[in-house]
Amino acid sequence: MTTDREFDATSTLLAVPDVQNFRDAGVGGLRTGLLYRSGSLSRLTPDGAQRLKDLGLRTVVDLRTAAEIAVWPDERHGLTYRLHHLPLVPDNDGSKPTWPATQAEAYPFMAEVGGPALAGTIRRLAEPDAFPAVIHCAVGKDRTGLTIAVIQSLAGLSEAEIMTDYLRSNRHLGLDQGPLPYTDEHGRPQFAHPVHRDNLGAALARIHDLHGSIPAYLHAHGVTATEIATVGDALRP
Repeated sequence: MTTDREFDATSTLLAVPDVQNFRDAGVGGLRTGLLYRSGSLSRLTPDGAQRLKDLGLRTVVDLRTAAEIAVWPDERHGLTYRLHHLPLVPDNDGSKPTWPATQAEAYPFMAEVGGPALAGTIRRLAEPDAFPAVIHCAVGKDRTGLTIAVIQSLAGLSEAEIMTDYLRSNRHLGLDQGPLPYTDEHGRPQFAHPVHRDNLGAALARIHDLHGSIPAYLHAHGVTATEIATVGDALRP
């Protein structure tokens, strides 16, 4: 079995000052320059904003909760893009954990509760002139990882190609040596954990358990066949 360290780690990272894990999701033969993935834009600098302007950015999908955005709002520095706030996990007041206790449990949980956000993301990307687009959460590895995996699947990438791209987050975030500490939006100490192929695999399996396929899962949350085809076709060469 292939381990998480045995994959093509060729960097797809793009230089956007003070934005973590910003990279092109057009991998495995998909079109580049259309769909990007990243951590939040809360520390975006004027130089970084110019870089995004140079990329032609038109759409940003923010998968974070309202509580995260309140503490770490995205910076724009004059950028004029369409912003869509589509929290992948429920908002709460901080009185209970937003996530399950372990990362292994979190991924199936995202599949179970994230249908409206995943569907909303596809619908927004199917709008005219949606691309180039950036999808982000806090650091761009878990919520963003699942969302990008769904989109890449619609564009025809194999699960192996999707996993290769997903695992790049570990190196780009410095998680290839293990978890890193951080403070969450409620002031609680936490650890950011490396991503693992089994976790994303569990989320995709849960989607299939619930609805049989990714398109059927999206259909169940209101996405049309035309919208699915529009997004998939946009990313294919």
